[in-house]
Amino acid sequence: MARPTRCRRVCHLPENLEFHPILERKGPPIVMTLDEFETIRLIDKEGLSQKECGEQLEVGRTTAQRIYENARKKLADALVLGLPLIIDGGYFTICSGNTDFCYKKSCVKRPLTDSKIDKGEKI
Repeated sequence: MARPTRCRRVCHLPENLEFHPILERKGPPIVMTLDEFETIRLIDKEGLSQKECGEQLEVGRTTAQRIYENARKKLADALVLGLPLIIDGGYFTICSGNTDFCYKKSCVKRPLTDSKIDKGEKI
């Protein structure tokens, strides 16, 4: 019997939930879950390893790897086949904002008082 799915921690919600090709194509839209989107963001955008990504999502490295592979496949299908990509669903919880767990402190829930201000900014 398979183990139950573990809830994943997501720290960044996408600004856009749907991406459509300019020309209408026939075919079903590709649906990417929010935790799959988060693995793409963490690994490809933030440069985390799969192990670090797993720690951020609160899952094991192999689970993070599987989620990432599924996300990359869906992203490739949407781009190559010209199908709509919709980000929706998944088994996740939004991060509480505790900066001890947020990689590079890029969490949307992180208090603004924790942000680093360089000399000359916002004066």
